[in-house]
Amino acid sequence: MSSAAPMVHDKNYFLRAREVFVRVSLMALLGVTCFVIMKPFVPILAWGVVIATAGYPGYRKLCGWLGGREKLAAVLCTLLLLSVVVIPAVLLAGTLTHGAQAMAGHMEKGDLRIPPPPDKVQTWPVIGKPLYRLWIDASQNLGEILSKVTPMVQQRVPALLSAGAQVGVTLLQFVISILLAGFVLMNSQSNAQFAHQLFRRIFGEKGPEFEALTASTVRSVTNGILGVALIQSVLASLGFLVVGLPGAGLWTLLFFIAAVLQFGVVVLVPAAIYGFAITSTTSAIIFAVWCAFVGLIDNFLKPVLLGRGSQVPTLVIFVGVIGGFVAMGIIGLFVGAIILAVGYKLFLAWLEDVDLDSVSTSTG
Repeated sequence: MSSAAPMVHDKNYFLRAREVFVRVSLMALLGVTCFVIMKPFVPILAWGVVIATAGYPGYRKLCGWLGGREKLAAVLCTLLLLSVVVIPAVLLAGTLTHGAQAMAGHMEKGDLRIPPPPDKVQTWPVIGKPLYRLWIDASQNLGEILSKVTPMVQQRVPALLSAGAQVGVTLLQFVISILLAGFVLMNSQSNAQFAHQLFRRIFGEKGPEFEALTASTVRSVTNGILGVALIQSVLASLGFLVVGLPGAGLWTLLFFIAAVLQFGVVVLVPAAIYGFAITSTTSAIIFAVWCAFVGLIDNFLKPVLLGRGSQVPTLVIFVGVIGGFVAMGIIGLFVGAIILAVGYKLFLAWLEDVDLDSVSTSTG
């Protein structure tokens, strides 16, 4: 009898272990399947939640101004965000289309040419003389240069078409994310309750503190990185339009991406140099000063919008932008930096075991 009891105990233990293994395996299979199904929508969902979280304080103020009409406030916020995305996209598309049509028309007529450079280009320090010779060659032997470049361009046409299609898909992702953010704001109370339950389930008693830290980090980084880049891009586009820079919409897009990467000056320097070639010296100097102002204004805006308590190292932002782009495409340029910044702040809070109430208060 004594030997039978351990055997029964071992059998029951085995049966329980098998039952647990089967249940865990089924739950893991269900989780993996759900992730595979949701994977194409993860960037869109992440960006929508980020937009809603960042815009929630403004949404609450708008609700107060509208007498508590939450649905109307959510609709107005959605329309405002859509205008921020759609209007620049339309302007950029118009710029590119006009430029392509003009170039095609000149090529069809056979009068496509590059005007010779002004003599003052030679006086520019360091790059003046090499640039002048290159420009002269392009203006005098454009046909020969095009005959050399055309085969390479033809090889790249499929890649260019694919890139254009990708830009269209990304624009659609932005629109869907903004619409999703509008629905999140419209149901903000139920979504906030879900967030409370989720953070409490993951972090236990510290759930509300980590939730506050996450929300404050999302808002401060969104305002401090994307908000500053957007403000700089608006100011830069005004300068591009006033000075008459060809393809101002494309220049603005390039500058916005570079500003998110924290390297906006890389676009402003060639724009300022090109300004000396297409306009008078006085206008070019004013434009160069404006470019310097746009490039340096982030030193004032970032401490104000990012928040002193939420300073995130530039390396974290840069890695987040590049990694997000590799993992999620163009939309990852914006989502990646925010997600990595949130992870960085949560990791520091966990590592140091600090009072998260003071951390979240300083980042608000």
